[in-house]
Amino acid sequence: MTFSLVARCAETGMFGVAIASSSPAVAARCSYTRAGVGAVASQNITDPRLGVLTLDLMEGGMDAAEAIENVRRQGDFIEYRQVLAIDRAGQTAIHSGPKSLGIWTEAAGKDVLSAGNLLANDNVPAAIVEGFEQSSGHLGDRLVAAMRAGLKAGGEAGPVHSAGLLICDQVPWPVADLRCDWTEDCPIEAVANAWDIYGPQLATYVIRALDPRDAPSYGVPGDE
Repeated sequence: MTFSLVARCAETGMFGVAIASSSPAVAARCSYTRAGVGAVASQNITDPRLGVLTLDLMEGGMDAAEAIENVRRQGDFIEYRQVLAIDRAGQTAIHSGPKSLGIWTEAAGKDVLSAGNLLANDNVPAAIVEGFEQSSGHLGDRLVAAMRAGLKAGGEAGPVHSAGLLICDQVPWPVADLRCDWTEDCPIEAVANAWDIYGPQLATYVIRALDPRDAPSYGVPGDE
């Protein structure tokens, strides 16, 4: 009931997760990033603790493969879980338990890893990876392009209702955390539309946090 990717921008060091599902609020439960460490998606029969655990292990010095191997040993009911990770070097690793739902599969590329469950077909993660690798620009643009490619390839077997995009970069909070928690329309396009608005302002919101004296006004009422 989910398809996703974790990715790194080799030029900037940003990490990101993009995800979609027939379930509500998928991004709130399944997406994890940490600046300078990596990105993780914890999905299928979701245990959010595994996202935090994987990031903690990588921050402690493990690469993605070592962290995922430890998650396999430490996680409860791990046969039901699907956990994707990318580390600071762009290395990727995944655990897909044998009790993952429906058609489940995975695909990896340069600085990107995708996986899903209850998929319409087993080509969806490969299409997501190809969409990411063939795209350019900001990491957010590339995450959107990849998810659109996955949806075009079939996406989930049923209707998709929620989606999200999460990006981290150098500061200890997400620099982008955009979600559509439920819609009867296409949540990926809802998130893409939000990114079109938010993306050009992303750097300014970081400046506002670090030093508001240097942040430009957006001319909102009372702040012209």
